[in-house]
Amino acid sequence: MKALSFLLLTSILCLAGCSTLNKESSRAVPEAQNRKADASEPQVAKLQAGAPAPAYSYSLNDAAKAIPIEAAIDRKIIRDADLTIEVNSTTEAQKTITSIAESNGGFVVTSESKQRENVEPAKRTVDVRLVVRVPSTQFNSALDQIQQLATHIPHRNVTGQDVTEEFIDLEARIKTQKALELQFLEIMKQANKVVDALEVQRQIADVRTEIEKLEGRKRFLENRSSLSTITVNIQTPTPIVVSASGFGHTVREAVSEGLDVASALVLFFVRFVIVMTPIFVFVVLLLGMSALYFRKRAQRIRLAHALEVEPVAD
Repeated sequence: MKALSFLLLTSILCLAGCSTLNKESSRAVPEAQNRKADASEPQVAKLQAGAPAPAYSYSLNDAAKAIPIEAAIDRKIIRDADLTIEVNSTTEAQKTITSIAESNGGFVVTSESKQRENVEPAKRTVDVRLVVRVPSTQFNSALDQIQQLATHIPHRNVTGQDVTEEFIDLEARIKTQKALELQFLEIMKQANKVVDALEVQRQIADVRTEIEKLEGRKRFLENRSSLSTITVNIQTPTPIVVSASGFGHTVREAVSEGLDVASALVLFFVRFVIVMTPIFVFVVLLLGMSALYFRKRAQRIRLAHALEVEPVAD
């Protein structure tokens, strides 16, 4: 039991030391890159040509070593663009942008259409919002082709985020965690008691969870840096209304407003008459029937009263 506890403590201390060394090595990468830029040109050419990356063993000693310069040179940059373009036909521009994305090796993520409201049906237009993703190497080409479709670009925003340092740190932490996992597996083989085996297994599960989380973040950065996102808002040009001034224009506006008020009043009275006619007929009919009922009742009362007071003949 004491030997197992000693091995566990030793592994945890090694992990802490390796994490510190990995952070220092990540900070030392830019300096090493500047000192050995000329010597690393053949290696960069191999990486750009698609040569397989060198394999590394997962031991604590190897995890403490500095990250190779080739990994630091392969920059991980997330590029995004958000632009609004004005075109004569939004539907045609939507089809063209889809073709541009596919021709550059990309695809359309989302496509949303919304009708712009207008009092006149003939002037109603459709605004389109497209989100496309293209390989980062084709980002500038695709963006230029999309901008060439526009008659005017009211809004344009292009951003880039360098995540190379975070990517290198993730690789170092993954290697360290995998080396620690192998150490725990070796300790697992030496466990003689069930309690010790369960404790080591719990430690292995925690390490595996951390590895999966780090690898998920690494895959996310790889995906975002390898595929750039372009958000395009497509709309038709907004008509420019030129306001006139002068006495004649003011008189015409006053006459037009007066006609509008007069027509609104006429429509109001017409609607009032149409709505109130059934109500008026119903009320008059009800009042007439009530008056007729009370009139007949009054006549019956007077007749009965007259019969009661009539003298009896001798």
